[in-house]
Amino acid sequence: MVPLNLDPAPLKLSQKDGQVYVWDQIRKKHLVLTPEEWVRQHLIHYFISELQVPLAAFSLEGGFRLNGKLKRSDILIYKNAQPCLLVECKAPQVKISQDTFDQASRYNMHYQLPYLAISNGLEHYWLRLKEGGKSYYFTERLKPFSTW
Repeated sequence: MVPLNLDPAPLKLSQKDGQVYVWDQIRKKHLVLTPEEWVRQHLIHYFISELQVPLAAFSLEGGFRLNGKLKRSDILIYKNAQPCLLVECKAPQVKISQDTFDQASRYNMHYQLPYLAISNGLEHYWLRLKEGGKSYYFTERLKPFSTW
């Protein structure tokens, strides 16, 4: 896997039948190590180690309906039993474009959260909902979980 623009994560990798797996500490199971999963696991490590997000605050690949279609959020982080951050993960080779921001915004139509994050592991975008809830502004980085 390609090096990411994130601190290295102490991932537990294994191999079976020529396939590489990663241990997901949130879901408590081995997952096929795809490029997008590589990014997701590094972001999880970042949120835990840098922002002090507790393990219990994560929900991964949760399903929801949007305009009658089943969608999946990559990472949701909860605080006080309420979702507060939606994270959209892309594989490193996927360029983050306006389509990516549109996708995250559509997903947030369902959740209506104050924070969004978008990353392909090389580029990271942190967004905060503006007062009034109609648009977002970019922030340099996210503050520690305790301040959300």
